[in-house]
Order: sequence, then structure tokens, then C-alpha cells
Amino acid sequence: MSDLVSRHSDLGPADVEWLHLLVGDWQIISDLAFADLVLWLPTSTGDFVAVSQARPSTGATVHYDDIVGSSAPEGQRPQLERALAEVTVQRSREPRWFGSYAVREEAVPVVHEGRAIAVVARQTNLGGARTPSRLELNYVEAADDLVAMVSRGEFPASNAPTGPRRGAPRVGDGLIRLNSEGEVLYASPNALSCFHRFGVLGSLVGRSLAEVTTELLEENKPMDESLPLVVMGRAPWRTDMEARGVCLSLRAVPLTDGGLRTGAVLLCRDVSELRRRERELITKDATIREIHHRVKNNLQTVAALLRLQSRRMTSAEARDALDEAMRRVTTIALVHETLSQTLDETVDFDSLVDRSLRLAADVASAGASVRTVRTGTFGMVPAEAATALALVLTELVTNAVEHGFTGQGTGTVEILAERAGSHLRAVVSDDGVGMPAQKAGERTGAGTGLGTQIVGTLVRNELGGTIGWRPREGGGTQVAIEIDLHDRRTER
Repeated sequence: MSDLVSRHSDLGPADVEWLHLLVGDWQIISDLAFADLVLWLPTSTGDFVAVSQARPSTGATVHYDDIVGSSAPEGQRPQLERALAEVTVQRSREPRWFGSYAVREEAVPVVHEGRAIAVVARQTNLGGARTPSRLELNYVEAADDLVAMVSRGEFPASNAPTGPRRGAPRVGDGLIRLNSEGEVLYASPNALSCFHRFGVLGSLVGRSLAEVTTELLEENKPMDESLPLVVMGRAPWRTDMEARGVCLSLRAVPLTDGGLRTGAVLLCRDVSELRRRERELITKDATIREIHHRVKNNLQTVAALLRLQSRRMTSAEARDALDEAMRRVTTIALVHETLSQTLDETVDFDSLVDRSLRLAADVASAGASVRTVRTGTFGMVPAEAATALALVLTELVTNAVEHGFTGQGTGTVEILAERAGSHLRAVVSDDGVGMPAQKAGERTGAGTGLGTQIVGTLVRNELGGTIGWRPREGGGTQVAIEIDLHDRRTER
């Protein structure tokens, strides 16, 4: 829509934003009117171009194909021009035929700050015309009020809620019409069912909705401060009210005329099951985060015990083995700490790897000046792959620092990450002394040490990837890993 507007008109940012607000909130008009809505934008050449359209979910559509980007038909253009020039709603006296069915048309000027900037075509398919029911009459009357507000620049409301909220009510879920005092003029059958489940007895018509709901709300329970304004129809907001295990989602659309409130349309929906499931998910997420937090604490305790045990070792080989085990446990703890801080089962691996590799290099360098450099990005990594990948990179960096700079005072270990979708290629290289002479046929391995065995096992068995060692150009060693980070839980 923004591209079409900028291409065909010179509207300012405020006018364009107004059109976006209208399109974001006009589905309620389409459903109430049982009509298609098309937003026609006047062009500099005197034509009209369709920049957006909406189809009703309550009735038959007029445009089975998308007409966005097309020009207005010749037969419709005079009506659009009159609506734009006279700034009044234009209604056709005779229906226009679309093939086998007739369509009743109406042109509504879109007014912003006293100027008509576009025209909304309201088109009703008359192919299934029949005697309207009381519900349909109330729907159409409410749609007429909202259309008139569009022509006066009073709809959409600039302070309407913009944040997403699951379970927002629609026209078909339940509709209540209120007068200016908040008394019910009409309640659809679905709306009555919602309030009956909430605990309302009898009819709602003629009763103050605020008084009815106040009697049912439970004391000493938190209540949304916007609830009184919504049930009175005074503010275009959404809210939930809950009592006795039933939760209703309410949305108010105030009706105004010249700035004076004349009533309101209230949409309602029973979202009890939806809210119950949301609470279950929140509880599960909190439980999972708490588990990760406790696992992290336990692993840190194990690392501390290994550190204490290492200090008591008289054998240098035993002390080194315990230090390596402590480092691996600490790396796993870092992954669980990261997972405990998010609701997603994915890890921002860039921040994680920077912390773990810096720690590994500092511990392994033993006084040498070795720095680690990361280039590229790992992106978000599934939780089940994060631990194995972190361990692999930590082992490779530690191995490079401990064995790659023998006899050298300084050096650099570089970690290169190349991510394309779920495919990850990570290269760990150093500018140290290089690889030791290898036996024939040992081209994919760097030795038989415990660290190398751990790396190979994790890459092949846990990550389902490949790993290869080779000399680095200019001296040093380079290790390349290629893995696919798709979610393996779906394969089980």
C-alpha cells in the first residue's frame, strides 16, 4: 500500500498514516455492512487507483479477484469524483451489474484534517438478497454510523489500541449496541450467550452494561483500569474481564457525530479456553527457565568442586585433566544460563560464544598473549545444538591456544562463522606453529587426544555434521565444521 500511495500521489506522511490506520481497522465496517470495501486513491492524472481492499466475513464478496493496483472502472469513476469533490457520501440509486449479480455501491470520502484525501467504495453483493433480520438491520445501522464517521474524519480513532492481543473479538463473535449513557440498545444472540456464560441472567436490552458487569466481578481480584471506559463505550480500547472461570474479551468502538458521543458498538468474545492455555504456556515457560537456571547452578557447583579437587592434585597430568573437565562443565553451564533468560528454545549464539571462547583462551593461554577474534555471525541456534556446538568450539580454541603457540609469546585465534539459513560453516584457525606431521590416511583428524575425540564425536553424532583439519595458508592450523541446524525434535 505504501508503494502504491507514494507512486500515484503526493500525500504527506500524516495523510498516509491516516490511510494506514483506516485500513488497519476497517474490517469491522466490512463485516457490519456485509460489503466489500475498496480504498480508491485519486492520482495526478485524474484517475483513481485501488490501494487496498477488504472482504466481509459475514456475507458474499463482490471481488473474487484482488483488484489492488487497478484503476477504477469508467462507470464507477463519476461517483468517486463527486464524493471527493463534495465531501459527502454518494449512494447509487440503481445497482450496477457484475456479470450475473447486482451490486449496490456507495462512495465514502476519507476525510483527514478537514480534507478528502481518498474515497472508500462500499459495495454490497445483492445476489443473495432476502428480508433482513433484526441482527442484520442492527449490523447495517452500526456500519452506517461508522461510514458517516469516516466521511467526517472521526474514524478511525487515533488512540485506538495498536498492540497485538490474541482473542480480539470480531463482529460475528458478539455485538452489543449502546446509547450515549452506556445502556444496551441491542445484543446479538452470540453476545447474549457470552454474557449468559459470564453469569448475566435475562435480557441485556435497556440495562446499563457497566452496572451489569460490576455486579458480577469478584472482589479482591485485579481488574483492568480501562474496563469501565470500555463497557460504557467511552474509549476505543480492548480489555478482558474475568469472573467464575469465564473470561470475556471486549472491544469498544465509540460512535460520534461532530465530536459528540452518540453511542458505541461493543464487540465481545468468550476467550476462557484461550486464556487458560496462555496461562499454561506461561507456567510451562517459567518452569523450563527455572530448570535451566537450576541446572546452571548445579553445573557451576560441579565446576567449583573440580577446581577444589584440582588444587589438591600433586600430579600435573591429573590437575590438567580436572581443569579441562572444569572448563567443559563451565561451558555447558553458560548455555543453560543463556536459556534461562529467554522464553524461546533458541540461543543467541554470538553472545554466548564470545563469552565462552574468551574464557577458554584466557584459561589455556597460561601467561601467553593470545587473542580471539570472531568474524561473521552464528545467529540463533536451537537449544539442543547449542551445548554441543559450544563445547566443540571451546575445545578447538583451547587446543589451538595450548598447542598452536608453543614457543611463541603472542598469537591470534580466529573464529569465522558463515550462516545461510539452517546451514552453518564455522572455521577455527590460528597463526601458530602449525600441524604436526600426520600419518598417511589421517587427513581428517588432528590426533588421538581426548579433546579431539570429543570434538569428532560431538560433530558427527550430536550435530550430524562434518569436520576437517588442514594447514593454514601462511602458517598455523585451520579446522572447518559444517552442520545443519534444523530442529531435530521434529524427526523423533
